Amino acid sequence: MIAIIDYGMGNLRSIHKAFEHVGHPASVTRSPAAIADASHVVLPGVGAFPDCMRNLDRFGLIEPIHRAIRSGKPFLGVCLGLQLLFTEGEEFGPHPGLAVLKGRVVRFAGVAHGLKIPHMGWNQVKRVRPLALLNGIAEGAYFYFVHSYYVVPEDQALAATTTSYGLEFVSSIQQENLFACQFHPEKSQAAGLTLLRAFGAAR
Repeated sequence: MIAIIDYGMGNLRSIHKAFEHVGHPASVTRSPAAIADASHVVLPGVGAFPDCMRNLDRFGLIEPIHRAIRSGKPFLGVCLGLQLLFTEGEEFGPHPGLAVLKGRVVRFAGVAHGLKIPHMGWNQVKRVRPLALLNGIAEGAYFYFVHSYYVVPEDQALAATTTSYGLEFVSSIQQENLFACQFHPEKSQAAGLTLLRAFGAAR
């Protein structure tokens, strides 16, 4: 069973339905026991960085997230669920994140490039190293984005894909059992469903 972490924010219904569509049973939960028992864990995210961190703390979910990642089970972060994994976010900040990975979450300087912020809509994802979850997905495939901030890892070797929007930013990372993406696979049609199907099958 895939546990989708419910901290009172996030696109829970869409990602739950997407997993069920590709044949992977999932449940939306904030129970530490259910998260511990799950075969796979998903941290979705929509909202402001500090609000989400406060809710994770309020519902006692910070340590269960750390334990799930340390356990070695497949763990997926989506959009803000990617950003929260890092040391610090500058949205209404600075504010501490989960500090699973070293790095910062910074705002696009879009006005200087004549770009609209948030970065919203379809954009290409470029692989920078082999990634099992993207097997069967064409190089340069388009995924759906909605965000005003992006991650800057201290260790650039974490980057699995990059995307261009005024600058080349890290659009997904992978470290051992942990994969997290700035784009929304649950809103990315065939390519996104292929990724979610592969995640659900990962061991």
